[in-house]
Amino acid sequence: MPWNKTGNSRRNGGAPHQPRDLDELLNRSKDKLKQAMPRGPGLSGPVVFTAFVLLAAIVAYFAFTFRVDPDERGVVMRFGKPIRQEPPGLHLRMPYPIDEVRLPKVTRQNIIEVGMRTAPNARGASGTVTSVREESLMLSGDENIVDVNFVVFWRIQDATSYLFNIQNQETTVKAVAESAMREVVGKSDIQPLLTAARQEIELAVQTLMQSVLDQYGAGVHVDQVRLQKADPPAQVIDAFRDVQAAATDKERLQNEAGAYANRIVPEARGEAERILQGAAAYKEQTVAEATGQSARFLKIYQEYSNAPQVTRTRMYLETMERVLGGTEKIIIDTMNGQGVVPFLSLNQSRKDAGR
Repeated sequence: MPWNKTGNSRRNGGAPHQPRDLDELLNRSKDKLKQAMPRGPGLSGPVVFTAFVLLAAIVAYFAFTFRVDPDERGVVMRFGKPIRQEPPGLHLRMPYPIDEVRLPKVTRQNIIEVGMRTAPNARGASGTVTSVREESLMLSGDENIVDVNFVVFWRIQDATSYLFNIQNQETTVKAVAESAMREVVGKSDIQPLLTAARQEIELAVQTLMQSVLDQYGAGVHVDQVRLQKADPPAQVIDAFRDVQAAATDKERLQNEAGAYANRIVPEARGEAERILQGAAAYKEQTVAEATGQSARFLKIYQEYSNAPQVTRTRMYLETMERVLGGTEKIIIDTMNGQGVVPFLSLNQSRKDAGR
């Protein structure tokens, strides 16, 4: 880029520092000397010499020196070409137009608003905020329109690069900021932009801005990017709020379902384990009983093989004892012809005796 042309003399804005007009300075000095010198026909030579030395010192001071304030950096140009930078303090230079000095504010934090304008109130504090729709409306990655307002904080890092590598520095920084935000928003979905991804967006925009400005050699350092607002357009904000409320309800119901599942599943697993344990115990019990019954049958069969008649009789008697032991009985004697024989129940007799 060509060096910037010399503009109006503005010390705080980085414009070239112009020395005072020499003729005007000489005239003023001459007037002051005339007022200071005594009037009379006999002026001595030392007085004239002192006045001349004083006048020369004043001219040399304004012609060969310049002052850099604590928040500034002095960029010295010789015939329009930057040759050095000077820190705060008093420094020497060649007289104008050989040397020119520009004094950009390198420690001041500059603020650029994108998508909005803040008008100061009567006390100088931030007042009414006005939206600039041509800057704030952006298209997200899922093809939704989002209204974004943000602020960029930046400083001058390299005074020479800042003054001579780019023109309209603040406009350039603002254009880079808007372009970086549009690129980052264009790669993101709208829902994270409205909720949880604000810090990630700010960091991504800051990184992209710094990369682009470094490619330009702008001599600018981006301190921070701060999102002020990221909302849907006013015309559809109610619908977006309904969608967001529905998403919140969905998440709540999912959480409730998860809690219910976490409670029911362990209970079901415990019940299934209990049933399995009961089935295993019943299996062992049934097998043991069957094994015992088969062993008993084999023992009986072995005894039966040794004495079949005795075993049959014993089995018959045991069976009849089990069948007839708890029932009322009537005995009919057909061998002696007596018919029905009274039967005295010993259990009944014991009950009657106990009354």
